[in-house]
Amino acid sequence: MFLGKKKKIVLDFEEHPRLKEFSFSFKRLIKNPLSVTGLSIIFIFLVLAVLAPVIAPPKWPHEPFRIPHEGFSVTPRPPSHEHPFGTTTKQYDIFYGVIWGTRTAFRIGFMVVGSILVIGIIYGSIAGYFGGALDEVMMRIVDIFMSLPTLILAMAIVTALGRSLDNIMKSLIIVGWPIYARTIRGSVLTLREEDFVKAAKALGASNIRIIFKHILPNAIYPVLILASLDIGSMVLTAAALSFLGLGAQEGYADWGQMVSLARNYIVGPPGEPLKYWYVVTIPGLFILFFVLGWNLLGDAFRDIFDPKQRRR
Repeated sequence: MFLGKKKKIVLDFEEHPRLKEFSFSFKRLIKNPLSVTGLSIIFIFLVLAVLAPVIAPPKWPHEPFRIPHEGFSVTPRPPSHEHPFGTTTKQYDIFYGVIWGTRTAFRIGFMVVGSILVIGIIYGSIAGYFGGALDEVMMRIVDIFMSLPTLILAMAIVTALGRSLDNIMKSLIIVGWPIYARTIRGSVLTLREEDFVKAAKALGASNIRIIFKHILPNAIYPVLILASLDIGSMVLTAAALSFLGLGAQEGYADWGQMVSLARNYIVGPPGEPLKYWYVVTIPGLFILFFVLGWNLLGDAFRDIFDPKQRRR
């Protein structure tokens, strides 16, 4: 009797629609070459970020993101036993900078995308669910933000707030949330007319319960795909702003700033154009593969969660 009930509970658990969909999506995720490659690249960077204190022990434990340097010579030095990746201008250690810069990249990506994801979901859900004049006003605000060039607006905000990595993240949040709001609003507009939403209203469910329990679980996939693609994009934009001199103070472990420090040595002296190849190539490769990993994962998520392709 007891075993029969236990077997029934297990079967009911396995037949739950959301669990079946999750199982189906997970199996497609681990079988998709793009997702496996992207996850592998991201995992490598995650290991580097977690083991940064072991791989590159900080010279100043209370300031681990401060890159150590020996002297103030502006001429970079090639890779050596003491400096495996060489040194850049003012003798900042490239190896230390790129390893601890991995933590900076994850911090920028997760904090910026996480913030704009929350803002965009809440804003877009309210506009799409209630509609009417409120929707019109809210969407016109979104249109104003989206009509401005993203990078130029971000530069203007950082310039107004002051040079720092935190202000770069704030500027990226300000310019990044409108696309999420517009995306989730479009999904909510469609779902609010579905029968299951009307049934929930007829049963007396509150608007908050309907939005968060019935609509968002079915509308959130497009913005999750967008978020997975944007993590790499935000890190790349932050690196561009740091390259322009709007990032953290000199000597902070940030890939964009490391490329900025090497700007005068992108091309070597006459007759030796690749003499200082390491000052730009190594930080550039870290940026390249970090962004590539998230883009591959985002493309895989799009293929897996696209309702037109997921059952093929």
